[in-house]
Amino acid sequence: MPLTRWMPPCLMFLCAVSPARPADELALTAGEVIELPTVSGRIDHLAIDLGRDRLYVAALGNDTVEVVDLKAAARKRSLHGFIDPQSAVYVPGLDRLFVSNGRGDHVDIIDGESLSRIKRIDGMQDADNMRLDPAARTLYVGYGKGGLRVLDAASGETAGDIPLSGHPESFQLEANGPRIFVNVPGAEHVAVVDRAKRVVVASWSLDGARANFPMAFDEAGRRLFVGTRLPALLLVYDIDSGRIVAKLEIGKDADDIFFDPARKRLYVICGEGRVDIVRQLDSDHYSLESSMNTAPRARTGLFVPETRRLYVAAPAIGPSSARVLVYRLR
Repeated sequence: MPLTRWMPPCLMFLCAVSPARPADELALTAGEVIELPTVSGRIDHLAIDLGRDRLYVAALGNDTVEVVDLKAAARKRSLHGFIDPQSAVYVPGLDRLFVSNGRGDHVDIIDGESLSRIKRIDGMQDADNMRLDPAARTLYVGYGKGGLRVLDAASGETAGDIPLSGHPESFQLEANGPRIFVNVPGAEHVAVVDRAKRVVVASWSLDGARANFPMAFDEAGRRLFVGTRLPALLLVYDIDSGRIVAKLEIGKDADDIFFDPARKRLYVICGEGRVDIVRQLDSDHYSLESSMNTAPRARTGLFVPETRRLYVAAPAIGPSSARVLVYRLR
């Protein structure tokens, strides 16, 4: 269905696409291609150890975590013993890497120096997305048919659970407030959690859209960005009212979105084989600035503002091996 028929007239103007830009004006430029020649199947989420210039790639379909040396632009080694690794979070103060295992129903803790397994935390069916609260040294793990597991990042001990109405996908934590915003596609809403009380305090409608998987957050601007797949839209929420203030058509099969506050841009990684660069004109107005072709089914990645890099994970398809595509920000 054309977007202009689907959305309210008052929001139609938000979907204007900027004209094509000359190559030297594009927001991203292609850099290195880091080959992962022995990796097969789906690739899920990524994490970074800035101190070691090391990227971790959760190679879900390969049951490995790939360790990439970013200085050498080459894979350093493959870590084995995982079962459906879906997400990775590196905790610099503790020098630990947490890896969620979907079919394994657990989270592994890996030592950052030796890359050996320190601990396995069981009892989390379909362990999936994770987020760190660095101030509290608390890790939140989305799992099961509807819940967030609260883990002490230092000890790995379970500190409780927060029930949800369906399996959680991407979620974001307030740094200056108690809330967690959680995509719950099965319930077709965004759940708002009070992490101090450990309860859902609100749920925000998708306004007729479905399959809300990726999410990004502009806390300073009081805006939450949610990507849906049916239809392929970017929904922009005012986090104070829960109201959708903007909608924008994006590429299909998005699984990661990142907000760049310094440049007022969003990078939407779309599985149809492109990255959409969305310009934030102001808090309520957005336009598609440009799109860059990536690779088929490349729908996850990582934006690293400290190094001005966007990493996109491309799975092996046909004659093309799995690889990490590196893009530099202008």
